[in-house]
Amino acid sequence: MLVTRTLVHKNFSKKTFFSSTSKHFLTSQHFVRDTGIRSLNRCSNMGVKLRDIINRLNVMAPLKLAESWDNVGVLVEPDSDKIIETILLTIDLTEDVLEEAIENKAQLIISYHPNIFKSLKTVSQNHWKERIIIKCIRNGIAVFSPHTSWDSVEGGVNDWLGSAFQTQSSKAILKNKEYPDSNIGAGRLLSLAAPITFRKAIDDVKEHIGLSHLRIGVSRHKDLDSLISTVALCAGSGTSVLNGVQADLYLTGEMMHHDVLEATQNGIHVILCNHSDSERGYLEHFQEKLIKSENINVMVSKVDRDCLTIV
Repeated sequence: MLVTRTLVHKNFSKKTFFSSTSKHFLTSQHFVRDTGIRSLNRCSNMGVKLRDIINRLNVMAPLKLAESWDNVGVLVEPDSDKIIETILLTIDLTEDVLEEAIENKAQLIISYHPNIFKSLKTVSQNHWKERIIIKCIRNGIAVFSPHTSWDSVEGGVNDWLGSAFQTQSSKAILKNKEYPDSNIGAGRLLSLAAPITFRKAIDDVKEHIGLSHLRIGVSRHKDLDSLISTVALCAGSGTSVLNGVQADLYLTGEMMHHDVLEATQNGIHVILCNHSDSERGYLEHFQEKLIKSENINVMVSKVDRDCLTIV
């Protein structure tokens, strides 16, 4: 028996989600009638067709919001009419995660990071990524990757990361050109409701993400008790988004040495929390956004974890 989990991060789960691309309001419990998709197409009490779930996912976070370099959507499709009864959510699709999906009889894996990114010249048993593709097809498991569409959409990964703080305002750092009046785009620039110390910011991030250790960069002429009023953040690898942004604190998963040095020498504190650890907590939130029924189980991987550990 699969047990779904609920994780509430401050007030984040109470937000209403809005997709400016489709003019549809979404909540964590249901779709408002304006979406025109009032319920998933159930198939004689045997689950939901893959194509219907994919359509729903594309309403929640349109794939056209993804970066041009990204590889999103259905990456493995044994059968578009496949009936889905169990969905597994993961950040990275590894062989261990795939075994977990098979053990739990999942028919769909939603892998935030695309398991196919660079072009493949072969699909053989010689490489772990290729073995995953073969095993997915053999076991009738589809794979869907949303990646940067989840980053850009309102109520997505970056907004989840930013909900570690009490904020007065939040806006996309790199706005999507098609939706300039919305908050759709890469990264977030937060104005805090009230100034907090760098020390408290560190504690808030630890509590929100669930980590006991973080890597930090203390800016020049400042310390852990210096005050922070603005935070620029980007889940994952944030250098390309955060570079040159004026803020008291940069929050991201990873940055190169010289980029951290550049920030700290310019008076900006830095918090690094590992690439996928800055994203993983969103899965349990997204789990609650999916419509649940007696025909569909939605579970978050228990073996998915960042490949780096701070000891």
